[in-house]
Amino acid sequence: MNELLGQVITGLIIDENETMYLVQKNGVTFRLAKTEGEHEIGESIEGFAYVNQKKEAVITTVIPQVRMGHFAFGEVTDVRRDLGAFVNIGLPDKDMVVSLDEMPSMKELWPKKGDRLMISLRVDEKDRMWGVLADETIFHSLSRAGSAEMQNENKTGTIYRLKVTGSYLITDDFYIGFVHPLERYKEPRLGEVVEARVIGVRPDGVLNMSLKPRNHEMINDDAAMILTMLQRNATNSLPYWDKSAPEEIKEAFGISKGQFKRAIGHLLKEKLIVQTEGEIKLKS
Repeated sequence: MNELLGQVITGLIIDENETMYLVQKNGVTFRLAKTEGEHEIGESIEGFAYVNQKKEAVITTVIPQVRMGHFAFGEVTDVRRDLGAFVNIGLPDKDMVVSLDEMPSMKELWPKKGDRLMISLRVDEKDRMWGVLADETIFHSLSRAGSAEMQNENKTGTIYRLKVTGSYLITDDFYIGFVHPLERYKEPRLGEVVEARVIGVRPDGVLNMSLKPRNHEMINDDAAMILTMLQRNATNSLPYWDKSAPEEIKEAFGISKGQFKRAIGHLLKEKLIVQTEGEIKLKS
């Protein structure tokens, strides 16, 4: 059965009962739900072959884009630290697992529910189907080269590769983007959908992009970033204030001291934080 799974096959309907047709291909019998349409015994049927959660051989005429040798995006439905990420490819009773072996080494950078992964399929020697992440070659084959006219455009994209040098994404209109660590407040997750701005175009057509706001948007966004950091801290406080050294502020927040002072000034004005000597904290 191994060579049939994950493929679009044509089989022969050999029998039926109240809920399903039995479809045979190369001596293997697959179940086809009658909810997908009416057919006759002896009719040939085309569909996607897989093994469902009950470990039953199934064929569906609703053919997913993700197949053996075919890559497409699927939505992450769940994550298990001992197994990997579950991805919905459009099957009614089966999500595909991308093995933890393909996940980032830092678990906080694993995808979360609602993120997107571009995958194909593989079948192991036990007839188990797995999702396989698209590699760099696949993304570049799908992409097109950027141009200087795109400078300062906003684009939505999905993070597909994490490196020490920065994050790579593919935009919804199929441009490759690169985000340097200095152009983000935090490292995005694998599969995370982000809003990014074009800040340059490399000679190879890859877009240099930023996840930080424009200068005229900085005050509110810097304030939101600091507020989020305070909320996530166990003590709801941070050991920085308006007299902290500029280099300390730059290292902690990735912004200048002037931006920091404007941001906490905004938060103080909105009565969201209080400032004491050596620290800021959420107002209780």
